[in-house]
Amino acid sequence: MKKIGVLAQQGAFVEHIALLRRLEVEAFPVRVAKELDGLDGLIIPGGESSSIGILMKEYDLVEPVRRLAKRGFPIMGTCAGMILMAKRISGWHLEPLGAMDMDVRRNAFGRQVDSFETALEIPVIGKPPFHAVFIRAPYIEKVGDGVDILARLPNGIGVAAREGSMVALAFHPELTNDLRLHSYFLDIVCGKG
Repeated sequence: MKKIGVLAQQGAFVEHIALLRRLEVEAFPVRVAKELDGLDGLIIPGGESSSIGILMKEYDLVEPVRRLAKRGFPIMGTCAGMILMAKRISGWHLEPLGAMDMDVRRNAFGRQVDSFETALEIPVIGKPPFHAVFIRAPYIEKVGDGVDILARLPNGIGVAAREGSMVALAFHPELTNDLRLHSYFLDIVCGKG
């Protein structure tokens, strides 16, 4: 059975763990670097990106996660997780992990009151459209050659991407009952995707 860690500094880590367990995966909260040992994959959840970034630094998780990303370790970031995984972030003062070659705009759609939900076409998970929940969400401004955009809003803005074994989503799949994106990530972890 695969073991997936969910960064548990702040944010929606409990919801990710619950979804993974529904998929019959061992899922664990990760708060300190030694809890990364023995994992097959890592999820960086949505939440408040500044808080997660500061806590990752305080608990010495930044460099261990960077090293994992450089080795091609499977990592999925959702909302704040996507922000942290980017190489460059518009409108942010902290240094990101730099795991994925993309530029991301933080709080791109506005304030909390501008949060929204939409049906999103994501070809890699098939039909029907995915019910995507965007909460003070980022979006992708630009990607490098090795990054594939997995989903775009109708206006063409990128909101999901993959680079190697890493996946970044601007929205919160853990706040739905749809298991397809977590299953997609698990396929990557298992070498099937």
